[in-house]
Amino acid sequence: MAVSKQVAEAEALCPYRLVLEHVTSRWGVLVLVELLERPYRFSELRRAVNGYTGRGVSEKMLTQTLQTLERDGLVHRDAKPVIPPRVDYSLTALGREAAEQVRVLARWTHDRMDEVEQARRAYDEARDARSRAS
Repeated sequence: MAVSKQVAEAEALCPYRLVLEHVTSRWGVLVLVELLERPYRFSELRRAVNGYTGRGVSEKMLTQTLQTLERDGLVHRDAKPVIPPRVDYSLTALGREAAEQVRVLARWTHDRMDEVEQARRAYDEARDARSRAS
């Protein structure tokens, strides 16, 4: 995969931020957490990821996410020379380590969602009250 000039410049300025963006992206989190369970074929992984969201990740977006995570050394792509073609995706040791950390954050989010929603409602109500007072 060719790297654009813009991506290369961003990597040079702050490589840590870019990897963090990849790992915590909308689809990156779900892909990493799902691959913790087992290796997946592309279509299986897409169905599994879509089960979390209710909205589907497109084939193009999943392909881009997998390529990005593969480039970062987190995902291994194993293309088998059979007919029909078979490609399996799994985590590397580095990817497993990252996925375990991301899963902790995902669990925290799930466990604290009621509190987050309550805080959002309180914020919105206070903001609406300030708007009406202005």
